[in-house]
Amino acid sequence: MGSERLAPEAIGAFAVVRGEEPRIFLAENATVISRLLALELVANESPSTFSSQSQLVATRAALLEERWADALLLWISATGLAVDVYPETLTVWTEDDLDEEQAAFEIRMSPLFEETEDS
Repeated sequence: MGSERLAPEAIGAFAVVRGEEPRIFLAENATVISRLLALELVANESPSTFSSQSQLVATRAALLEERWADALLLWISATGLAVDVYPETLTVWTEDDLDEEQAAFEIRMSPLFEETEDS
């Protein structure tokens, strides 16, 4: 049976833009990741990408009104690219959280090393 270890706190949010070559964005929290995606993806898109003038106007309005999620949904609709956003779930493990000695101990105590009738 493995020992109980506390995982580090989630420290940030991230997003994955699924395209030919995936792009990953990291931010401090959900608010910042929304703003970052609006700036880096939506605002940098060519107006010609949008299928209609009304879609372009709606996207511009969403950006100006700081409705980041709406702007991103309109961008997804225009580009056909999927974006997975994970708000405040990014956990970064450090040497302090899991050093070599601790890892070696936990591996030996893990379910894989439990004796069974077949092992």
